Amino acid sequence: MINNDTLRRLRYALKLNDAKVQATFKLAGVDIPPYHLANIMRKEDEEGFVPCPNDTLVAFLDGLIIHHRGVQQGREPQPWPKGQYLPNNEILRKIRIALKLTDEDIIAMMALAGFKVSKPELSALFRKEGHRNYKECGDQFLRNFIAGLTIRNRDEAKPKKAAPAAIHRDEQDMADKTSNKTIDPWSKSRGNKR
Repeated sequence: MINNDTLRRLRYALKLNDAKVQATFKLAGVDIPPYHLANIMRKEDEEGFVPCPNDTLVAFLDGLIIHHRGVQQGREPQPWPKGQYLPNNEILRKIRIALKLTDEDIIAMMALAGFKVSKPELSALFRKEGHRNYKECGDQFLRNFIAGLTIRNRDEAKPKKAAPAAIHRDEQDMADKTSNKTIDPWSKSRGNKR
């Protein structure tokens, strides 16, 4: 998945207009003119399309972290080295940090997109490259993650029907015990009743 697609999908999922996207870039110390923003938001086959470089996408993700979590004392966002490969794992990690997502949140979002993932598979994506359990995050995983985020944040698309195996044993056990109670995976406290 090219950076332009990632940026465009995130913008839609997070309900950001042009001014908010520009403000997010500015938080990371990058001024992006409106015409350039419009060009990197275009699809590849549209006239005026400009490829989004890795450092631009990283600046947006760093701005997202600052917007949602604040500035860390003594740590400035570091620009991504020009020409260096940007793995999907790094994109996923920065989104996770910015939105304060837990493993359970990500697993539930992936289920909304009809994609089954286990906790060990997920933790392998957040390992350092070179670790024996490290696994590279593919385009399909990132695409489904952003799709699940979109469904969760926008409530306008119907969730895809997940495979029956996507229901985790502990959730199924809880559903069996409560039989007529609904479990809301997005509630802050699992003990809250609605």
